[in-house]
Amino acid sequence: MRVAIADDSALFREGLAMLLNAAGVQVIAQAAEPDKILAHIADEPPDVVILDMRMPPTFTNEGLVTAERIRGLHPGVGVLVLSTYADIRYAVRLLGDGRGGTGYLLKDRVEDVGNLLDGLRRIADGRLVVDEEIVAGLLTHRRKAEALDRLTKRERAVLREMAEGRSNAGIAVRLHLAAKTVENHVASVFTKLEMPVSGDDNRRVLAVLAWLRSSGGVVPRSPEGPPAP
Repeated sequence: MRVAIADDSALFREGLAMLLNAAGVQVIAQAAEPDKILAHIADEPPDVVILDMRMPPTFTNEGLVTAERIRGLHPGVGVLVLSTYADIRYAVRLLGDGRGGTGYLLKDRVEDVGNLLDGLRRIADGRLVVDEEIVAGLLTHRRKAEALDRLTKRERAVLREMAEGRSNAGIAVRLHLAAKTVENHVASVFTKLEMPVSGDDNRRVLAVLAWLRSSGGVVPRSPEGPPAP
């Protein structure tokens, strides 16, 4: 897999490149600013580009805006946006068109190279990837409590895996369940939450996001507060 990285922190960017290279991923370009990574991609498109959410000049949502530009200019390039905060607004904006090949993860996830590589592979394969903390935070939101109370503990676990973009087979492996059992749990989740049934992995993610996003807002990760609008 060939990857490009854009992050204004040289320490984080170079550390991530070393981590990926050690795992067998080829890092073909690095940049500190959106325009520079766009120029690199135009010259040599990677399989996936990793973008920090906050970059110059405003340090707000440059990663999101750059991801949208890449998807428009280079639809064959996957995009993974990394953020310090889990913000459902950004997730819905980034993933909402359902085109696939896109992910939104927290920066903490890069510490687990296995999870990071799994996410990169799924994005390169054209699938959607949503950070589990976005899902977990929204699943505990009070406005959804009544609907979620209808779900069993196992069904909640399946819902979380669905939102992260995993297929029934992937959920079965993660939760150590039989494929038929997962299929039954998924059907039950869709029924209890009155969500549209779909067999397509990306459509399943979108269905979950559509159901969750009425909770809205940001899931903060530290006392520093939510990201700037």
